[in-house]
Amino acid sequence: MAAIVLVPGFWFGAWAWEEVTRDLRDAGHDVHPVTLTGLADRAAEATADVGLETHIADIVRVVEDGGLRDVVLVGHSGANMPVTGAADRIPERIARIVYVDSGPMPDGMAGIDFHEPQAQEELRRQVAADGEGHRIPVPAFDPAADPVNLADLTDAHLTRMRTLGTPQPFGTAADPLKRPAVLPAAPRSVIMSTFTPEQVDMVASTGNPVFALMAGMDMHHLPTGHWPMFSRPGELAALLDKIAR
Repeated sequence: MAAIVLVPGFWFGAWAWEEVTRDLRDAGHDVHPVTLTGLADRAAEATADVGLETHIADIVRVVEDGGLRDVVLVGHSGANMPVTGAADRIPERIARIVYVDSGPMPDGMAGIDFHEPQAQEELRRQVAADGEGHRIPVPAFDPAADPVNLADLTDAHLTRMRTLGTPQPFGTAADPLKRPAVLPAAPRSVIMSTFTPEQVDMVASTGNPVFALMAGMDMHHLPTGHWPMFSRPGELAALLDKIAR
């Protein structure tokens, strides 16, 4: 059985992994869902100084303080950045990295770079309009406006996401990831929900920097929306169990 660290994407805390955590623990794994600084029950810690390095340190601390080794480190969506950074810092403790509907980013890129310039400007406008001026507001999670990412979510799911979601520290999206010249060789897996493995391979083959590092990775497909921990928690847990063994 594996030590599995589960890191949620933007706006959410450890609570997002509740059902997945339960199933993985029932399967015998040692599971550690993480709430990063400034989010969920740690929302009071959100300041303008919270950035990508803060969240990398959070994950490293969970692993080191817990004495965890041979860790299966799982990151959903925007957690790809701190998960990749943490795995780069403590490669001797990582058995495998699993990206859920996301993938590793190259050195020098920030999460915001994934978006087109117009979308980046809109995001900066939203941050500036937020009362604190350094947080990304929780989205409306409107399935009519975003049917692909919000596929298979019930009204109850969406209400919970809106209610329990907390603004995301902007630095975690704006700070570039600093990676070593020689990347650690930990095995990496991807569980894709809104893309097929074939689509990922096709884009990766073009040299797109966001997808290039995904070429040749262990790829799995769980067709649903962008939040499979809500829409398909049992299937996601089963895949993680399979990958971790």
